[in-house]
Amino acid sequence: MLRLQQIEKTFADPLPRPVLRGVDLELAAGDYVAIMGESGVGKSTLLNLIAGLDRPDRGSIRLDGEDITRLDDDAMTRLRRARMGFVFQAFHILPQLTLLQNVALPLVLNGVPRDETARRAREMLEAVGLGARSAGMPRQLSGGELQRVAIARALVHGPRLLLADEPTGNLDSDTAAQVLRLLRERIKGAAAMGILVTHSAAAAATADRVLLLTRDGIRVAT
Repeated sequence: MLRLQQIEKTFADPLPRPVLRGVDLELAAGDYVAIMGESGVGKSTLLNLIAGLDRPDRGSIRLDGEDITRLDDDAMTRLRRARMGFVFQAFHILPQLTLLQNVALPLVLNGVPRDETARRAREMLEAVGLGARSAGMPRQLSGGELQRVAIARALVHGPRLLLADEPTGNLDSDTAAQVLRLLRERIKGAAAMGILVTHSAAAAATADRVLLLTRDGIRVAT
C-alpha cells in the first residue's frame, strides 16, 4: 500500500512559493490512478516526493508501511531500485547499450545473477513485442518502440510501484494508446500500483480513477 498524508512542499526561488498543500493519497495493490492538474500545480513535484528524489516539508509517505521520508539517501536509493519503476516522456534509454542491456539495468543494479538477468530481460522484451530486437540499438527504434523499452525496463524487476510522468507526450495518438494499454496490462497483471501524471484526458481515462491535483490538495475529478 502507498499512503500519503498531509504532504506539503514549498520552494524558495527566491521568495517562498507553496506548491503542494494538504495532499492525501492512498493506493492498494492493483490500483492504477491518473493525476491531472494545471501546469505548475506540482504534479511532477509530487512524483519526485513519492520517489524520494525530494523531501516534503511536512507529512508522511508510506510504502508498505514504511515511512520513506525518514530514510537516508542510501536507504532510499536501495528502496527505489528494488521497489519502484519509472516511465518518463523523454524515455531516458541509454543510447550506447543494446535494448537487452537497457532493460536489464535495474536487475544489474539490484545484484541479480547474470543468467537470471538475461532471461528476465528477454522475457520482458518479449512481453512488449520487441523480443526479436533484443540485440538492436536504440537509434534503430521509433518513439513508440523506445517507450515500450522504457516500460519493459521499469517493470523488469517487479516493482511494487510504477510512476509514469507524461509517458505519451511525444507519441502519436495510435502509439500512445498502445503504450497506455501496455502500462495498464502490466500494472494489473503484476498486482502492482501505478500513478500516471498526464495532461491528456484520453490517457487519464485508461486509469481506474482520475484525480485532480489543486493548490489545496487532491480530489476526484468530475
